Amino acid sequence: MADIEKEKEMGHDAVKNLQPIRLLKPVFDQEGNLQQALENRQTIRDISDRKLSLQELSNLLWAAGGVNRTTGPFGIPGRTAASASNSQEIDIYVAMEEATYCYDEIHHQLVPVIGEDMRRMAIGAGQASFGDRAPVRLIYVADIHKLAYTSGYQEPGLQDTEVQKSYYFVDTGLIAGNVYLFAASQGLACWFHNCNKPGLAGKLNLRSDQRVLFGQTVGYPIKNN
Repeated sequence: MADIEKEKEMGHDAVKNLQPIRLLKPVFDQEGNLQQALENRQTIRDISDRKLSLQELSNLLWAAGGVNRTTGPFGIPGRTAASASNSQEIDIYVAMEEATYCYDEIHHQLVPVIGEDMRRMAIGAGQASFGDRAPVRLIYVADIHKLAYTSGYQEPGLQDTEVQKSYYFVDTGLIAGNVYLFAASQGLACWFHNCNKPGLAGKLNLRSDQRVLFGQTVGYPIKNN
């Protein structure tokens, strides 16, 4: 236990030397189309270690859940992925080789969380052989406080634990679907999977009302490396 706490402290000490990554304005190939992306959508687990460019990373995160309009439902900025009462309760963490970040959608930037490579932890037991060298693993975390106390429509169900689960699982799926279609449109490999929930919750220093849900790996397929 002492070793785990020591590793955690080292990771949080390392993050002090990191700066937020300012992402680029999303730019997409205008020749792409939804039908082609749907035809190409598939799960690809064999992913190379070829890094994504800053532009590709920027496009990926905006597609996942970036701000696509300044005024959405209930006067809150709208996102590319819908959420219950526009609560936007799913936080997207990004595990990369150099560190792990949290996506700040409003400012379209990556905020450093821990100066440690957590890609191996962001995958389920027995799955480590798949996409082991992939450059980016997204970690989806539900913030129950955002859901229960959204500034959007306060429906009674948002206070019910089981209803909350149904919402944050669906909302995660909507984001994951965006990522799959983005990857298909760009010739990237993508894989939605389980992850080490207890380990990540501890490493990310999450509150008791935050839940680690799933991971999603993105990169270039090995055949195109």
